[in-house]
Amino acid sequence: MFQITFDSLQKIPLSYASCSIGCSPTHTLPRRLEAISAAGFIAIELSFPDILEYATQFLGRQVAPNNYPELLPVAGDIRKLCKANNLSIMMLQPFSNFEGWSKGAVEREEAFARATSWMEIMDVVGTDMLQVGATDTPKEHPNFKCNKEEIISDLRTLSDILSKRKYRLAYENWCWSTHAPDWKSVWEIVQAVDRPNCGLCLDTFQTAGSEWADPTTSSGLVEDVSKSELKKRFDASMDELARTVPADKIYLLQISDAYKVSPPLEDKTIGGLRAKGRWSHDYRPMPYSGGYLPIEDVARAVLRTGFRGWFSMEIFDSGPQGTGKKYDMGSFANKAMKNMQAFLKNCATD
Repeated sequence: MFQITFDSLQKIPLSYASCSIGCSPTHTLPRRLEAISAAGFIAIELSFPDILEYATQFLGRQVAPNNYPELLPVAGDIRKLCKANNLSIMMLQPFSNFEGWSKGAVEREEAFARATSWMEIMDVVGTDMLQVGATDTPKEHPNFKCNKEEIISDLRTLSDILSKRKYRLAYENWCWSTHAPDWKSVWEIVQAVDRPNCGLCLDTFQTAGSEWADPTTSSGLVEDVSKSELKKRFDASMDELARTVPADKIYLLQISDAYKVSPPLEDKTIGGLRAKGRWSHDYRPMPYSGGYLPIEDVARAVLRTGFRGWFSMEIFDSGPQGTGKKYDMGSFANKAMKNMQAFLKNCATD
């Protein structure tokens, strides 16, 4: 395993998710890109909802999510905005609920059609990476087959389609996923897919949130074992990640923390989201801003593989109560860069 020297961390490129800044209707995408660039980030993860939002501004009316002929020129203008702000578009996200549909099901046909259309957007914006989140389609859905072999087959097919354009698939465990909530689950799937352009999108929140923390308990921790056993188990998991995942199969590491929710969230599905999904959507601050997850441990495990690729700030901070948060966007972006630099420094072990 690799040593984590501070010098080696200075080479890590820093990105910011376009959906992770802004708290007001006046915080339009052009203004957000300006703030991200001014803070020193060199790339963005482009969020598909941001394309839809900017379409309203660009065209003066709302555009349906599947109206790709109208969305493509919008995406082209976003590319121009990024270029004007010296930002590259590192990845398009979040491509969700793709894998595991029954063959012949309308959902499966729609998923592959959507993939083709998203690749057209990738062409236009100039990115080579698509983030695919491990599906959270409920097992009870009549057309969903939570069958590992079918999931692997779907992702292999998508990888092959992407490879024709020299694009990559970054597969991410979402900690509320139906079939792959932790890093090891998605890594096993990526290995079985066995395609050179299929790798991992790892995330400090999703990793710690799947194995170490639980927003539905009063402690904020997984409570099936004692605290000491939980630490031992999590440390062993991070050591296994560091030992078994090749650096070149990690495409990026997303950075965020999480608030300990008080009172705890209800352990049920609300608005189509499980508790950890709601936690992910509203309770994720940047490092050193009130969170409690062992995010440095996750990052060190990733860095011990030898990975020195993209670190990307992806946060969803609606405050400790999840009810909203107001801030000056420029100051917020600058704080994100300052905290990212502190995070890198604290991850070094030399």
